Amino acid sequence: MAQQARNLMLDLGKRAGQFRFLIRDRDTKYTAMFDEVFTSEGIEVLRSPPQAPRANAYAERWVRTVRRECLDRMLVYDPRHLLAVLGEFVVHYNEQRPHQSRRQRPPNAADTVPAVVDLDSARVHRRKILNGLISEYSQAA
Repeated sequence: MAQQARNLMLDLGKRAGQFRFLIRDRDTKYTAMFDEVFTSEGIEVLRSPPQAPRANAYAERWVRTVRRECLDRMLVYDPRHLLAVLGEFVVHYNEQRPHQSRRQRPPNAADTVPAVVDLDSARVHRRKILNGLISEYSQAA
């Protein structure tokens, strides 16, 4: 497991410096060597409280969303394909997908309320995401 942590740190490269915390559960597969890989990079490892299933509620919700909207509908071939699919989904999730808690705006959207558009006169442009699994719509110029 420590080697997997090292591989993750190599994959993150310079971005590893952006992280301050690693939140993980108390599974016995995470050894002291696993934690040491992250603490040596200045990342504090936080373990979830014992017998607290709601402690990772935000992460569990995101995992459920990415599975339901993406991974359960695709055949993923290998780890490289998985990383490509997840990367594309994360961009969609943060830049286009409406979020109920943000009044149907994505997380990276400006706080301004979008203008009301007359759909009878407006042209709509459709962009396929993940080979058509998801479609994004915008007003065509």
